[in-house]
This record gives sequence, structure tokens and C-alpha cells, in this order.
Amino acid sequence: MLFNTPQYILFLPLVVIVYYCLPRKIRYIWLLITSYYFYMQWNPLYVTLLFFCTLLTYLCGIIIEKMRSREADSTEDSERKKLCVKQKLCFAICILLNLAILGFFKYFQFGISVLNRLLSYIHIDEISWGGNILLPVGISFYILQALGYLIDVYRGDIYAEKNFLRYALFVSFFPQLVAGPIERSKNLLVQLHTPQSLSYENIRRGSLLVLYGLFLKMVIADRAAILVDTVYGDSAAYPGFYVVVATLFFSIQIYCDFYGYSTIARGSALIMGIHLMDNFNAPYYARSVKEFWRRWHISLSGWFRDYLYIPLGGNRKGTIRKRGNLLTVFAVSGLWHGASFAFIFWGILNGIYQVIEDVSEEVAERTMRYRQKWLNVLGKEEEKTGRRFSRKIFQTVITFLLVSFAWLFFRAGELDQAKEVLVNMFRTNNWTILFDGSLYELGVAKNYMNVLLGSILFLFVIDYFKYHGRDVADAFLRQGWWFRVTGIMILLFAILLYGCYGQLYDIQQFIYFQF
Repeated sequence: MLFNTPQYILFLPLVVIVYYCLPRKIRYIWLLITSYYFYMQWNPLYVTLLFFCTLLTYLCGIIIEKMRSREADSTEDSERKKLCVKQKLCFAICILLNLAILGFFKYFQFGISVLNRLLSYIHIDEISWGGNILLPVGISFYILQALGYLIDVYRGDIYAEKNFLRYALFVSFFPQLVAGPIERSKNLLVQLHTPQSLSYENIRRGSLLVLYGLFLKMVIADRAAILVDTVYGDSAAYPGFYVVVATLFFSIQIYCDFYGYSTIARGSALIMGIHLMDNFNAPYYARSVKEFWRRWHISLSGWFRDYLYIPLGGNRKGTIRKRGNLLTVFAVSGLWHGASFAFIFWGILNGIYQVIEDVSEEVAERTMRYRQKWLNVLGKEEEKTGRRFSRKIFQTVITFLLVSFAWLFFRAGELDQAKEVLVNMFRTNNWTILFDGSLYELGVAKNYMNVLLGSILFLFVIDYFKYHGRDVADAFLRQGWWFRVTGIMILLFAILLYGCYGQLYDIQQFIYFQF
């Protein structure tokens, strides 16, 4: 069941109405039932996989906490050491089993193809594999969320949840089940213990988030996808600046697609009084790739930081180790996104960007004293302020272009296709297509293109205020009723006319469902 379908528009109000009619003590059971129903709409068979991963991490969390309690009560050193070893063994087995499940469904076929390529180099017969493993929707997200809980329990950062049904809801909560945000147990699990009362403020704010998320997905992302798919589907026929434009539009497409999903998820949960984390914070206003990744897919970046980067040593083991850890984390992040060398390269490229930035900052810090002398000699304070403003704009544009270039490999999906797209990008200099109307021949007619560009401008205006820490939704809801009604009607009009019933519109799956 997709968020951008009539089925979900009917499903969500029904869930909310029944939820608030039930006694607080059993509301989580209703949410668990609806979450499993929601997930079964894709493939009922794979709900058993979700249940198994949930049961495995639940039991392991209980066992680890009991062993820790016995270890604390024990007075013998030998007994404490044995219990400590058992904790580590239980923890390691559970982690490995979950990663094995994820690895089989997501990387088995990729591993076979890599192995066959290596075997071909030494003239050994390839391994024949005629099967086709269907990737369960959301498996990467709910396994990471369950493993994050288990690691928190192992570290002693949170208690082990005793109520299996409540823990199962934590893993499978339908708004964020299939594409995040990847919630921490300290946030979501705690909220599930204390359901909130019906709140008009939560309902209207949550509904506004759902509406804005649908606008991002259906009016911007799905419309930009038409142009992107046309060019990337045949880059030889659309070389040069066609590829450049398509790559820039893909940057917008993937942002609005994923941001739209996360916004709908947050809004759906907020209507029921549950606060999910904001997964995006105006990332395209970032002035460095490092800042970009602090603002893009925040839940995943935080997960890799806390559960991989820091355990590897973080920045505590010296400069070389720090940069090696950074590249490792981004390589793993790329692999997490997809079973392809193109995704791995995309991750490493983002890591290389940050290593270069780190080196640049180090050089700038060492030469600061000399540069300051020249600034004092050559400029006034007002001029320096102006230069700082222009420098910020320059940094923002460069960051956006670097990130967009990396997205090319993400969109291509395979290194061979990425190489073909790159060759076609530099094959010809046809910059005139930007002004002669040729872009209207890429599947998006002129009037729809104008609406798309206007919608993107609107997105960047909203993100500008968000980047500077202003709550746009709160400011909107404080306005007079006529202003609120007008704004909501404009969003609905855009969704219905340029989304649901627009030219060439087809319901599109969210991009991150494939991960």
C-alpha cells in the first residue's frame, strides 16, 4: 500500500478513528494489527520474515538483560566472566543472523555475479544460478531499527522491552516501516508506552504534513521523474546538456521523493500523537558535503555514526584512521543502498569529498594567521562581510553540484551504465537546448514544466526558512483561517490537477522502497 494511493487515504482515517475510540492500554495492539496488514499488502509471505527478525531481537534483548542482572548480582569473578562471555555470544549471534538474512535477500545474487566474474578471470566455469530472489520491501530499514534497539540494550542505554506485542509494533509501525525514518528505541518505543489523548493541534499539523508530503512526491518528484527517465533511458539520444539537466532534476526528484515519504510518515504518526524524527533539514542549502550528510537522511547518518563509525574508532585514533573510518562507513552506506558497484562508488565518492574537505579545513586552519593579516590590510569589515556572503553562496552551489554529480552513479545503478552516461554527457556541447525549447520534448510539456519549476522554487523557499531554524508549519497554522484555507486549497489543487489527474501521471513507487 503506497502513501500516494486512494487506498491509503481511506486506510489512515479508519486507523486513526478506531485508535482513538479504543482504551489507551490496548491501542498499541490495534496499531500492530494495522501495521502487519499494511505490510502484507505487498507480499503476505514476507511478513513471516518481519516476525522472525522481531522475535529474534526481542528474545536476545531479554536474555542479554537477564545475564547482565545476574552478572551484577554475582560475587564470583569467574561467574561474572562467564556471563559476560555469554552476553557477547548471544549478541553476536543475533547480529550475525539478522545480517545474514539481509545479506541473503539483498546481496546473494550480487555476490554470485561478482564471484562468477572473478572465476572467469582464472578460466573456471561460472556458478549457474537461475533463481530470482525478491527483495522484501523495507527489510533494510526494519532490520537496522531492530539492530539499533539490540545494540542499545547491550550497551545498557535502554531497558529490554518485556511486552512482545509492543516491541513488535516498534519494529513494524506502519508509517515508517518500509522507508524510515529509522527510529531509535529511546524515542519511539518510549512513546508507545504512553499514548497521547486526542489533540486537535496534532491532527491539523499532522494532516498538513501529509498534504505537503503528497505535494512533494506527486507534483515535484513524479513529474521530474518523467524527464529523468527519458534521458537516462537513452542517454545516447540525449547527450551533453540533456544529461546535465536530467542529473540536476534527479537531485530534486530523489530529495522530494524521499522527503515526501518521510513527511507523510511523520504526519501520519503525529495524527495519532506519535512524534517521529525529521529525516531531512534543508540539505541542499548545505555549504559542504559534510554538512549535507548532517541534513540528509538524518536517521541513517546517525545510525552509521553511532553504531559503526564510533565503534571503528571515530576520530579518536588519529587523522589517518579517522579518514579511513569515514571512507569505510560511506562504502558500507553505498552498499546498504544497493547491491551494485555503482552504489559502492557513490558512497566512497561522498566519503572522498569529505576527506578533501577535512584536508582543506586543516590547511586553512594552519594558514589562518597569514590570511588574516592580508584581510586586515586589504579590506574593511563591510567588504569582508560581503565576501563571506558571496562565499556562502559559492559554497552552497558547489556542494549542490558535487552531490548532484555523485547522484549520477546512484541513478545509473550500474557502473557500466554510469560510464555510458558520463561519456554521453561530455560527447557534445549543446548548451543551446537550455533556451530553444528542446527540454519540453523530454515528456514534460511547457505548462507542466512551468508548474514543476514553480513548485521547486516554492520548495526552496520553504527550505530556506527551515535551514534558518524557522518552523514554517507552525507559522502557517498561526495565520488567519482564510490564509490557511487558501494555502491548503492551492496544495490540493496542485496535487489533483498536476498530480493525480495530470497529463501522463502514473502512480509511482517511492524510490527508497527498493532499498
